[in-house]
Amino acid sequence: MWTILSRNWWVFLLRGILAVIFGILALIWPGTTLLTLIILFGAYALVDGIFAIIAGVAGYGTTERWWAEGIEGVLGMVIGLMTLLWPGATALVVLYFIAAWAIVTGILEIAAAIQMRRYISGEWLLFLSGAVSVLFGVLLFIFPGAGALSLIAFIGAFAILFGILLIVLALRLRSLPHPV
Repeated sequence: MWTILSRNWWVFLLRGILAVIFGILALIWPGTTLLTLIILFGAYALVDGIFAIIAGVAGYGTTERWWAEGIEGVLGMVIGLMTLLWPGATALVVLYFIAAWAIVTGILEIAAAIQMRRYISGEWLLFLSGAVSVLFGVLLFIFPGAGALSLIAFIGAFAILFGILLIVLALRLRSLPHPV
Protein backbone atom coordinates (compact mmCIF):
# COMPACT_ATOMS: atom_id res chain seq x y z
CA MET A 1 0.00 0.00 0.00
CA TRP A 2 2.79 2.44 0.89
CA THR A 3 4.37 1.68 -2.45
CA ILE A 4 1.24 2.76 -4.30
CA LEU A 5 0.91 5.88 -2.16
CA SER A 6 4.55 6.85 -2.52
CA ARG A 7 4.39 6.30 -6.27
CA ASN A 8 1.38 8.62 -6.50
CA TRP A 9 2.62 11.28 -4.09
CA TRP A 10 1.95 13.96 -6.67
CA VAL A 11 -1.82 13.38 -6.39
CA PHE A 12 -1.71 14.46 -2.74
CA LEU A 13 0.49 17.41 -3.70
CA LEU A 14 -1.96 18.53 -6.37
CA ARG A 15 -4.94 18.15 -4.02
CA GLY A 16 -3.08 20.14 -1.37
CA ILE A 17 -2.17 22.95 -3.76
CA LEU A 18 -5.75 23.16 -5.03
CA ALA A 19 -7.10 23.23 -1.46
CA VAL A 20 -4.73 26.06 -0.51
CA ILE A 21 -5.71 28.02 -3.63
CA PHE A 22 -9.41 27.47 -2.87
CA GLY A 23 -8.89 28.57 0.73
CA ILE A 24 -7.07 31.74 -0.30
CA LEU A 25 -9.75 32.56 -2.88
CA ALA A 26 -12.47 31.95 -0.28
CA LEU A 27 -10.79 34.46 2.03
CA ILE A 28 -10.22 37.00 -0.75
CA TRP A 29 -13.70 36.72 -2.33
CA PRO A 30 -16.05 35.41 0.36
CA GLY A 31 -19.22 36.58 -1.39
CA THR A 32 -18.29 34.83 -4.63
CA THR A 33 -17.35 31.68 -2.72
CA LEU A 34 -20.69 31.59 -0.93
CA LEU A 35 -22.58 32.07 -4.19
CA THR A 36 -20.52 29.33 -5.87
CA LEU A 37 -21.18 26.86 -3.05
CA ILE A 38 -24.90 27.61 -3.18
CA ILE A 39 -25.02 27.16 -6.96
CA LEU A 40 -23.12 23.87 -6.70
CA PHE A 41 -25.59 22.67 -4.08
CA GLY A 42 -28.53 23.69 -6.25
CA ALA A 43 -27.10 21.88 -9.27
CA TYR A 44 -26.41 18.79 -7.18
CA ALA A 45 -29.93 18.74 -5.71
CA LEU A 46 -31.45 19.16 -9.17
CA VAL A 47 -29.39 16.38 -10.79
CA ASP A 48 -29.86 14.09 -7.78
CA GLY A 49 -33.61 14.69 -7.99
CA ILE A 50 -33.64 13.74 -11.66
CA PHE A 51 -31.78 10.51 -10.96
CA ALA A 52 -34.06 9.70 -8.03
CA ILE A 53 -37.10 10.09 -10.31
CA ILE A 54 -35.44 7.83 -12.87
CA ALA A 55 -34.74 5.24 -10.14
CA GLY A 56 -38.35 5.48 -8.94
CA VAL A 57 -39.75 5.01 -12.45
CA ALA A 58 -37.34 2.14 -13.08
CA GLY A 59 -38.47 0.49 -9.83
CA TYR A 60 -42.16 0.73 -10.67
CA GLY A 61 -43.65 -2.75 -10.40
CA THR A 62 -40.48 -4.29 -8.97
CA THR A 63 -40.20 -2.53 -5.60
CA GLU A 64 -42.78 -1.30 -3.12
CA ARG A 65 -40.91 1.96 -2.52
CA TRP A 66 -40.75 3.20 -6.10
CA TRP A 67 -43.10 6.07 -5.23
CA ALA A 68 -40.90 7.23 -2.33
CA GLU A 69 -37.94 7.62 -4.65
CA GLY A 70 -40.15 9.53 -7.06
CA ILE A 71 -41.29 11.91 -4.31
CA GLU A 72 -37.71 12.31 -3.14
CA GLY A 73 -36.73 13.15 -6.70
CA VAL A 74 -39.46 15.73 -7.14
CA LEU A 75 -38.53 17.39 -3.83
CA GLY A 76 -34.85 17.35 -4.80
CA MET A 77 -35.65 18.98 -8.13
CA VAL A 78 -37.83 21.63 -6.47
CA ILE A 79 -35.15 22.44 -3.88
CA GLY A 80 -32.48 22.49 -6.60
CA LEU A 81 -34.48 24.83 -8.82
CA MET A 82 -35.38 27.10 -5.91
CA THR A 83 -31.72 27.23 -4.89
CA LEU A 84 -30.62 28.12 -8.41
CA LEU A 85 -33.37 30.72 -8.87
CA TRP A 86 -32.99 32.34 -5.42
CA PRO A 87 -29.43 31.67 -4.17
CA GLY A 88 -29.56 34.50 -1.62
CA ALA A 89 -32.67 33.09 0.03
CA THR A 90 -31.06 29.65 0.20
CA ALA A 91 -28.03 31.00 2.03
CA LEU A 92 -30.30 32.85 4.42
CA VAL A 93 -32.41 29.76 5.18
CA VAL A 94 -29.31 27.66 5.92
CA LEU A 95 -27.98 30.39 8.16
CA TYR A 96 -31.29 30.59 10.04
CA PHE A 97 -31.21 26.81 10.57
CA ILE A 98 -27.73 27.14 12.07
CA ALA A 99 -28.91 30.03 14.26
CA ALA A 100 -31.96 28.09 15.49
CA TRP A 101 -29.78 25.06 16.23
CA ALA A 102 -27.35 27.20 18.23
CA ILE A 103 -30.16 28.75 20.28
CA VAL A 104 -31.88 25.43 21.04
CA THR A 105 -28.57 23.77 21.90
CA GLY A 106 -27.64 26.67 24.16
CA ILE A 107 -30.96 26.59 26.00
CA LEU A 108 -30.61 22.84 26.58
CA GLU A 109 -27.06 23.33 27.89
CA ILE A 110 -28.24 26.03 30.27
CA ALA A 111 -31.05 23.76 31.52
CA ALA A 112 -28.59 20.91 32.01
CA ALA A 113 -26.24 23.19 33.93
CA ILE A 114 -29.03 24.28 36.25
CA GLN A 115 -29.92 20.65 37.00
CA MET A 116 -26.27 19.63 37.39
CA ARG A 117 -25.50 22.29 40.01
CA ARG A 118 -26.87 19.95 42.68
CA TYR A 119 -24.36 17.25 41.81
CA ILE A 120 -21.12 18.86 40.67
CA SER A 121 -19.20 22.10 40.97
CA GLY A 122 -18.08 23.88 37.84
CA GLU A 123 -21.45 23.62 36.16
CA TRP A 124 -21.06 27.31 35.35
CA LEU A 125 -18.83 26.29 32.44
CA LEU A 126 -21.72 24.43 30.82
CA PHE A 127 -24.01 27.35 31.62
CA LEU A 128 -21.54 29.76 30.03
CA SER A 129 -21.13 27.62 26.92
CA GLY A 130 -24.92 27.51 26.61
CA ALA A 131 -25.14 31.28 26.96
CA VAL A 132 -22.45 31.73 24.28
CA SER A 133 -24.34 29.38 21.99
CA VAL A 134 -27.59 31.31 22.49
CA LEU A 135 -25.77 34.61 21.90
CA PHE A 136 -24.21 33.21 18.71
CA GLY A 137 -27.63 32.12 17.42
CA VAL A 138 -29.22 35.46 18.24
CA LEU A 139 -26.39 37.33 16.51
CA LEU A 140 -26.83 35.16 13.41
CA PHE A 141 -30.53 36.07 13.34
CA ILE A 142 -29.74 39.78 13.76
CA PHE A 143 -26.72 39.92 11.39
CA PRO A 144 -27.15 37.08 8.86
CA GLY A 145 -24.81 38.59 6.25
CA ALA A 146 -21.89 38.75 8.65
CA GLY A 147 -22.62 35.19 9.79
CA ALA A 148 -22.55 33.83 6.24
CA LEU A 149 -19.26 35.55 5.47
CA SER A 150 -17.80 34.25 8.75
CA LEU A 151 -18.70 30.68 7.77
CA ILE A 152 -16.89 31.18 4.46
CA ALA A 153 -13.84 32.47 6.37
CA PHE A 154 -13.85 29.27 8.44
CA ILE A 155 -14.18 27.18 5.27
CA GLY A 156 -11.29 29.09 3.71
CA ALA A 157 -9.07 28.66 6.76
CA PHE A 158 -9.91 24.95 6.90
CA ALA A 159 -9.09 24.51 3.20
CA ILE A 160 -5.71 26.19 3.65
CA LEU A 161 -4.82 24.06 6.68
CA PHE A 162 -6.07 20.90 4.96
CA GLY A 163 -4.08 21.76 1.84
CA ILE A 164 -0.87 22.37 3.78
CA LEU A 165 -1.26 19.01 5.54
CA LEU A 166 -1.76 17.26 2.18
CA ILE A 167 1.32 18.98 0.76
CA VAL A 168 3.41 17.87 3.75
CA LEU A 169 2.06 14.32 3.35
CA ALA A 170 2.91 14.36 -0.35
CA LEU A 171 6.48 15.42 0.34
CA ARG A 172 6.86 12.72 2.99
CA LEU A 173 5.42 10.09 0.61
CA ARG A 174 7.83 11.24 -2.10
CA SER A 175 10.77 10.65 0.21
CA LEU A 176 9.80 7.00 0.87
CA PRO A 177 12.01 4.44 -0.88
CA HIS A 178 10.54 3.03 -4.10
CA PRO A 179 11.02 -0.68 -4.78
CA VAL A 180 12.62 -1.46 -8.12
